[in-house]
Amino acid sequence: MSKLTTTNHCSDIVGLKYVYPVISRRMGGLSIGINFNTNNACNWRCIYCQVPDLKIGAAPEMDFQLLEDELRFFLDDVLNGDFYERFQVDEDKRVIKDVAIAGNGEPTSLKEFARAVELIGKIVTEAGVFPRSNYVLITNGSLVHQSRVQAGLKILNSYDGEVWFKLDSATEEGRAFINNSGQGCKASLENLMISARLCTTKLQTCLFDYDKQGLSDKERLAYLNLLRSIKKSGCNLQQVMLYTIARPSQQPEAPRLTPLSAETLKAIADEIRLLGYEVTVSV
Repeated sequence: MSKLTTTNHCSDIVGLKYVYPVISRRMGGLSIGINFNTNNACNWRCIYCQVPDLKIGAAPEMDFQLLEDELRFFLDDVLNGDFYERFQVDEDKRVIKDVAIAGNGEPTSLKEFARAVELIGKIVTEAGVFPRSNYVLITNGSLVHQSRVQAGLKILNSYDGEVWFKLDSATEEGRAFINNSGQGCKASLENLMISARLCTTKLQTCLFDYDKQGLSDKERLAYLNLLRSIKKSGCNLQQVMLYTIARPSQQPEAPRLTPLSAETLKAIADEIRLLGYEVTVSV
């Protein structure tokens, strides 16, 4: 049995289709991941993505009974079984920090997204894990303008959940290059505003080095200016979460990517704090 660590994120380590464990470096404990995109399909192709055989597309139809069975089984194994011992989880990490809808693509592309959010919330609450642990949606935010996604965010909010909204670049060129996204900055910002109105929302930004060029002044200043405009708009953005790559990308650009230094991330974090934001940094 392999040891479960912050760098071992094998999504099928427990042999389930929808549910997988992660020892989260950002949260400092067990994150129970829920993977809606079992077909490895996403509407973006981020160049740092760790999903193998990633393809453009949406989440497939969900087997809700299987999701329920797997989640109940896994929660029982963690709470009452020997899960932590089998996977040699460090003693200080043996706590459920969150249940995170994430996985191998954009989860809000699931057709019955709101139904899935409600089912997960109900099961985890019944197990006594909520509200002690966080309920998190990790999303690129590209579909938040859709009413079916907004319905899911309202349900997430009813469980005191939070949205981790991806924004890796504040330039059109950066978004096209890093995320291979056709959605522009303006539309992304509008979706961020909607998300923050409906549910606690945090900005999640991955910064990394490409071809040893570091973070350009153009990208850094555009990002800081965007944060200024968000602050002026009155948007209730809770936090900015900065991180860099920790595991190898599975995309063609992988050999050209390296982590940004802790010093660089700290310097950017300090600039963001001067704008009045709470900032966390993960390296």
